[in-house]
Amino acid sequence: MGAAMVSVSIKDVAAAAGVSVGTVSNVLNRPEIVRPATRVKVGMTITKLGFVPNASARQLAAGRSRTLAYLVLDASNPFFTDVTRGIEEVAKAENLSLFLCNSDLDTDRENGYLEHLTQLRVRGLLITATDYANPRLTRLREQGVPVVLVDRAPQGTHDWCSVGVDDIAGGDLAMTHLHELGHRKLAFIGGPLAIPQVADRYAGALAALSSVRLGADDLVLLETGGITVAEGRRAGERLLGLPRHRRPTAVFCANDLLALGLLQHLVQHGVSVPDDISIVGYDDIEYAAAAAVPLTTVAQPRQLLGRTAARLLMDEAAHGSEHRHEHVVFCPELIARASTTPARRRA
Repeated sequence: MGAAMVSVSIKDVAAAAGVSVGTVSNVLNRPEIVRPATRVKVGMTITKLGFVPNASARQLAAGRSRTLAYLVLDASNPFFTDVTRGIEEVAKAENLSLFLCNSDLDTDRENGYLEHLTQLRVRGLLITATDYANPRLTRLREQGVPVVLVDRAPQGTHDWCSVGVDDIAGGDLAMTHLHELGHRKLAFIGGPLAIPQVADRYAGALAALSSVRLGADDLVLLETGGITVAEGRRAGERLLGLPRHRRPTAVFCANDLLALGLLQHLVQHGVSVPDDISIVGYDDIEYAAAAAVPLTTVAQPRQLLGRTAARLLMDEAAHGSEHRHEHVVFCPELIARASTTPARRRA
């Protein structure tokens, strides 16, 4: 593999990616000025060809890189955009560049980026992972690259810094809100449940029902293949396909994108929100308040998550073995808007 890396030039990368040599150079040295989609394409090409840039070799020899990396689940999700802004604030203050990588919920794609980042020896990695047990993360740590887990604090990760939100509490908040409004026919839309954050929000919803002597049988589960607007629309189609006696009067969606997709589908098919069906989302992205029916949602401190994670990363990079790992967990907050209403107002 070493010989292959030596034989690949920056021109080879540019040709394979269909971009100019200057664009490849910018991705390597000034990624913040390159469009995210182009950064992703060039990054994947570098990984595929096994190219190690000269600049990275110089940084490796000097023992210091001027680049942080953030590997996200879905770069199209505004939640991660806001987290990235928080990270960028810290990176800019430290005169560092930020390399944004998008796994798109694809484990193979995530592995490709981790291999690439291992070669580049970035100053540090922030990651919202598809698999926190991935041995490639451990390999980065063994090479002295600080790693901070973002939007998740899994059990058994005491040797890592992590920053997240209590999603079980968030799920409880959402379902408790709907129950207190008098809703008894309830649904949860989200998935896949293999995503830890989605699983925790579902668990929180079940916990809320259990506290009022209801159970999983009282909650219709519509598991989705992702957490996108399109998946929300498809879930809406499935929901309207339920027999009327089983159709819920209120739905908790695992994120705002799903909730917006569901809202679109319901309105397009003559279902009134919230008079026929109330909806609660999660994240409180900018579009939640700006929707045709402003969404009730569970808010996360998105930019604060990013800033906190980046500061922990910089502290570990600066202090090495003297750094003490921290696990920061923020509390979510319910934001009530027009998409939920008491069940007793229904005809």
